[in-house]
Amino acid sequence: MGAAALTGTLWGAAAGIATADAPPRPPNCTSADVAGVATGVGAALTTYLFAHPELNAFYTGLQDQPKDRIHEEVQNYFNAHPEEQADLENIRQPLAAIRQRCRWTLLLGESSATP
Repeated sequence: MGAAALTGTLWGAAAGIATADAPPRPPNCTSADVAGVATGVGAALTTYLFAHPELNAFYTGLQDQPKDRIHEEVQNYFNAHPEEQADLENIRQPLAAIRQRCRWTLLLGESSATP
């Protein structure tokens, strides 16, 4: 997980906390809690990508693609590699779970899609 994604997650948390009408958050929903989960997800994702060089190369290659083609490229890759898509969804599940449990909102430009 990149620094921008983590920063976006934390800013999303701050924006959600600032709302006067929002009910109190459940326990263990601080920025530190979310950062800890994000760090674990990032470490697991790093390990997975290094263990799957083809997927790592695919994502690296997306950096050179026009933004309007990236979604289609990702869809095509995962249509051909559904097991990797499932693995990545499982890796990201703890972050999705804490976002849902703690009612964190995504910021504009932040994606909840698989990396």
